[in-house]
Amino acid sequence: MRKWLFGDARRASLPWRRAVLAKVVFGAIVAAGFLAPVGAQAAPAACAALAEKYPDWKGRTLVNAINPHTPGYEAIDPKDPNKYIGFDIDLGEEIGECLGFKVTYKAVTFAALLTTLASGQADIVISDIYATEERAKAGDFITYSKVFDGVLVAKGNPKKITGINTTMCGAAAAENTGFVEVPLVQALIPTCKAEGKPEPTLQLYDNNANCIQAILAGRADTYVNDVNTVDNAVKANPDKLEKAIAVTIPYSVGIAVPKDKPKFREAVMAVMMEIYKSGDQAALLKKWELDPNNLKEPGLLTVN
Repeated sequence: MRKWLFGDARRASLPWRRAVLAKVVFGAIVAAGFLAPVGAQAAPAACAALAEKYPDWKGRTLVNAINPHTPGYEAIDPKDPNKYIGFDIDLGEEIGECLGFKVTYKAVTFAALLTTLASGQADIVISDIYATEERAKAGDFITYSKVFDGVLVAKGNPKKITGINTTMCGAAAAENTGFVEVPLVQALIPTCKAEGKPEPTLQLYDNNANCIQAILAGRADTYVNDVNTVDNAVKANPDKLEKAIAVTIPYSVGIAVPKDKPKFREAVMAVMMEIYKSGDQAALLKKWELDPNNLKEPGLLTVN
C-alpha cells in the first residue's frame, strides 16, 4: 500500500465551543480504494486529558471502512472526487483529532464493512451502520444515534404502501445487502401468506444509489432506509419519487471497533461522550441537515 502524504497544517471545520481553528486545505494521494477526507476538526479542551490517558494512538494513521453512497452521512464530494464528505466523515475526523491520530478511508460494499474490520484491513467503522446483536458478534459498537427510516415509493404511491407492514405484500422491495431492513421485510412473508396475500420479494443491491434507481426504472416498488437518504432521493427526483411515511425501527447507529481492542473501544467511547456533551454532535446534525431527533447519548453494545 502506498503511503499517504499529509500537509503539516491541522485542519478544522467544526464549531467546538472552546476552540475554533481556521479551515485549511491539504492534499492527499488517492490509492488502493482510499480517498482523502474533506477536513479534520480542532479538539476541545477535554481532549488534551483524553490524549494523555490514551496515548497509544497519538501520531498514528487509522483506517476507517465506509460505504460512501449515503449523502449526508458519507459520500464522494461532488465538487472533488478525491474527497469524502458527510456527518460520518466529520465525526471520524473529530475523534482522530481528539486522540491524536489521522484517518484514511477504505471504501467497501456495505455487506463487507464488518468483515473488513474483523480481518484487520480497517481499524474502525464509522459508516451509518445500525448496531444489532448479530453484528456485535463481529465487532463492539459505540451507539450514538437513533434510527428513523423512510419508505420510498414511486410518485403517487401506486402500491399504497404505508409502512413495513402487510401493505408491502406482493411488492418488490429494493434493499442494500446486509441492511437490517432486509429481515424486517422478510418477516412479513408468513403474515402475508396467512392473510392469503402474495409475499413481498427482495431485490438486493450494493448501495443506496442502485436501490433508488431500481424504483426509478420500475423494477422495484419501494425502498426502506434512513429517512435522510429517502428525503434526499425525493429532493433529487421530486417528480418521480415520494416518501410514503417515516417509521421508527428498534436500532441505533453505532461505531464498530475490533472486539480484541477494548482499550481503543474505551478511548473512542470517552471521546464520543465529550462530543455529545459539548453539543458538537448536535451541531454536526445541523450542519448536514439531519434530523436533530437522531441525537442520542452514546452507549455500548457488545456480545460474546
